[in-house]
Amino acid sequence: MESDRRKFITSSLALAAAPLFVSRSAWGANERLAYGLIGAGGRGRYLNRNFQKLGAECVAVCDVYEPYVQMALKDSTGAKSYLDYHDLLHQDGIDAVVIATPDHQHYPCLQAALDAKKDVYLEKPMSHSLEESRKIVNAVRKTKQIVQVGMQRRSAEPIIKAKQLVDSGILGRISMVKPQWNWNIAKELNNSPLEGKLDWQRFLGPAKDRELQPMRFRNWRYFWDYSGGNMTDQGTHLMDVVQWFTNSGPPRSAVCYGRVEKMIGAETPDEFCAVFEYPDFMATWTLNYCNSYDNGWSIQFQGDKGTLILDEDGYRVWKEPWKDNREPAEKMEAQVPIESHIQNFLDCVKSRQQPNATVE
Repeated sequence: MESDRRKFITSSLALAAAPLFVSRSAWGANERLAYGLIGAGGRGRYLNRNFQKLGAECVAVCDVYEPYVQMALKDSTGAKSYLDYHDLLHQDGIDAVVIATPDHQHYPCLQAALDAKKDVYLEKPMSHSLEESRKIVNAVRKTKQIVQVGMQRRSAEPIIKAKQLVDSGILGRISMVKPQWNWNIAKELNNSPLEGKLDWQRFLGPAKDRELQPMRFRNWRYFWDYSGGNMTDQGTHLMDVVQWFTNSGPPRSAVCYGRVEKMIGAETPDEFCAVFEYPDFMATWTLNYCNSYDNGWSIQFQGDKGTLILDEDGYRVWKEPWKDNREPAEKMEAQVPIESHIQNFLDCVKSRQQPNATVE
């Protein structure tokens, strides 16, 4: 348990720290971006559909699980399939890759893509450790490649406008921030046999060698070998916004407590509370996958002149004193679509400007 606790706190600190023609400097109006998909699980297939919706073309699909490859190919007419991502990177005509593998494979896949001079859309979190994050930052700095991390809130109109409001000083001095995430989805992990062919050794990659347990593949986010759990999964999204809005670097300290309530078989918690200490404010970050009250995600920024609540429905600002201002002074109702973030990446591949969510 002490080992798990240390891993959990380390993940918290790592979190806080924490389509494409490279060879064509100018695109014609009708040119389509050609990319390869590395990691064709649920998130990878979701990104694949959205990239194509915006006019990009998937020309290659790679995954270690054959059923995932076949599902992705249904959305990718004419794409070639691969078991090894190194082979995909050698295919002619691929100008960029979308990396949506389990977290422990992010760094080696990204490094290989940079070595192959491909632009990269990299799902969050960008790595599995602080050490890997430092290597990624240094590697990207040495290249001319465009790398966008999948922090889609950075490209969402309501969140950008909320950031502008905070920058205007409407909240005054911010002393407390409260991000939270509530879903009721936790249940015992499924360890029944897998259907279809899985290359287990390729899935493990740099992780510790173990005998195959189907639940470790199906639910890799809930095992320390492959992920930092919900802290580095959903936590990256919200704590990134916290540090962005407050113009902050990493916290001075962080402490967490978590437990497995319903996801029997998991190592990483499905409920947790964390406290981050920054030089000018405190942040309390809670996640509960066992109860949906206050469903979804939200972040509350509390200042001495007002409070901003940012969530799935947009944002609202209440000025102090709250009792005299029960109606929000500012508000915007809108969702956080993935399309705007992907479009930002595509635009930057054309312009060679830095995207909204760089590795730094």
